[in-house]
Amino acid sequence: MYDLAFFRSNLELIAERLATRGYSLDVGQFRELDARRRAALTESERLKAWRNAESAEIGRLRKQGVDTAERQQKVREAAERIAALDREAEELDEQFRQLLASVPNLPHESTPVGRGSEDNVEVRRWGQPRTFDFTPKAHWELGPELGILDLERAAKVTGARFAVYWDLGAKLERALINFMLDVHTREHGYTEVLPPFLINSASLFGTGQLPKFAGDLFKCEGYDFWLAPTAEVPVTNLYRNETLDADCLPVKLAAFTPCFRSEAGSYGRDVRGIIRQHQFQKVELVKFARPEQSYDELESLTRDAEDILQRLGLPYRTVVLCTGDLGFSAAKTYDIEVWMPGLNEYKEISSCSNFESFQARRAGIRMKSGRGKSEYVHTLNGSGLAVGRTWVAVVENYQQADGSVVIPEALRPYLDAERITPRGELK
Repeated sequence: MYDLAFFRSNLELIAERLATRGYSLDVGQFRELDARRRAALTESERLKAWRNAESAEIGRLRKQGVDTAERQQKVREAAERIAALDREAEELDEQFRQLLASVPNLPHESTPVGRGSEDNVEVRRWGQPRTFDFTPKAHWELGPELGILDLERAAKVTGARFAVYWDLGAKLERALINFMLDVHTREHGYTEVLPPFLINSASLFGTGQLPKFAGDLFKCEGYDFWLAPTAEVPVTNLYRNETLDADCLPVKLAAFTPCFRSEAGSYGRDVRGIIRQHQFQKVELVKFARPEQSYDELESLTRDAEDILQRLGLPYRTVVLCTGDLGFSAAKTYDIEVWMPGLNEYKEISSCSNFESFQARRAGIRMKSGRGKSEYVHTLNGSGLAVGRTWVAVVENYQQADGSVVIPEALRPYLDAERITPRGELK
């Protein structure tokens, strides 16, 4: 969401910057609404001034015994007209706000201009993809052979794009969650929080999923409850309509949640395996920062997410998204992509974004110090990491010629095992 005064005063500049995202702002529509609103307010103010002057004159005349019935009737008519004009201005203002709610954030000046993913810019790589002396398998082959992943029974229980993890598959998922949370809370300085997994519409508006992306979400019939698409939503909204102490920023929170997405716009993409699911687990990192510090915090948040991959020994690359590939609420985003041998490509495993004050305005999250008036905080978040995709990366990168999977050293204390064998037994 934008500051209304800034938006109204800078329509052409905003339209120009939004065009780099591939978004066409209907400047004429906003100008028409604003002109009608201003006209209503101007007429209302003119009538109020006339009413006040006329009321004073009526009072003077009545003291002189002059009949003022006709003039009083005109004042009453003016009052009715003023009320109607004020309602009209409020309605037009609400229409303006509703339209504004569907306008994406402005890209930061350091975000490269481009049309789509092909224009994203790689900023660094870590590790080298493993050279296998056998043909590596994809996780949808390895998982069933190891007895740790079951897509058929998941489809029977629920439907397509769901998974059942068995035995060490389930334990590996749980180990990854605990490992990520432990690293982020013990070493990276985040406070763990376990939020509700059902959220209301106000929360989804605050982070920008509503109203524009309702089709990507699952809603509970008969309730104002939605299944959380990511922990970003409930965790960011913990401070909705609150004012934080600026001297205590940044606030750094880490949360595990299951995530639920309809994947409405992903027809035909990543249909095999568990790369793109309706339900998946994720550890999310969320920050509330001072505006002047938020881009330093974005860099450190991204490094925190990368650190998990380094500790697991998983090769990855980090790219900065171009303007045309940015998410709706983001001003700048880094995508971290892990190497998947079975797919023979890098796949996104984390998006780390700075939303500046865009979400904070929608959610009413401010900060204040003893030195001045309150202002909106900057919000940031990123996956630290998407657990299911990390599961896939571990299984595919650590597979062996005999069909087993070696467990990364960092996870062994959580699993009390060094290898997953084709029979699913511990060694």
